[in-house]
Amino acid sequence: MLTLGTGPWDLFVQSIDVFTVLLLLGSVSGVTLIFVCAAELREGRIAPSGLAGKLNDLSRAGNWDAVRAAVKDDGSLLGQVVAAAISRMGKDRASIRDAAELAASEGSARWFRRIDLLNVIGNLGPLVGLAGTVWGMILAFTSLGDGGGQAGPADLSLGISKALFHTLLGLCLAVPCLLAYSWMKGRADRLCTRAIVIADEVVERMPASEK
Repeated sequence: MLTLGTGPWDLFVQSIDVFTVLLLLGSVSGVTLIFVCAAELREGRIAPSGLAGKLNDLSRAGNWDAVRAAVKDDGSLLGQVVAAAISRMGKDRASIRDAAELAASEGSARWFRRIDLLNVIGNLGPLVGLAGTVWGMILAFTSLGDGGGQAGPADLSLGISKALFHTLLGLCLAVPCLLAYSWMKGRADRLCTRAIVIADEVVERMPASEK
């Protein structure tokens, strides 16, 4: 006679195995990463409006010493690109642009690497869930075979529902991670592009040699 509970919590308890543990760890990691990335991915860390206005005003006035001081200890992408370019100021125009482009490329890549892990977790979640489902189905039909094919529908339905519970956990892990990744990727792209455009305007005003 079937005595095991069939509610969601009962199925969760009965389904605990290595796949469930992996999915739970992935869920905790994913949620933590979403909050960390959301806290870090802001305008002030990439293209602060205050710095942008200051750099534009100073560069138009030709006050390059003040520009250098403004970006010296600034950790934003905008500040890093301008700092890289100003370190080559007085060299030929191509050299200044190359320094700015390299800093922009490296800085943008660092921001995208921060959120790429969400994409990895989101794509692995359903696969781990599917592996758990397949393993659960194997155990269910093995039990049926061991019973000489005499298992009742209730026993089979419970075994199959436990197996599919892994798929549910995998989807619950994947959906928020992939949604957050899509939103953060778009936001990072917009902010990085804005920082690079502003930096390019400042870089083009820098004095360069005629070589």
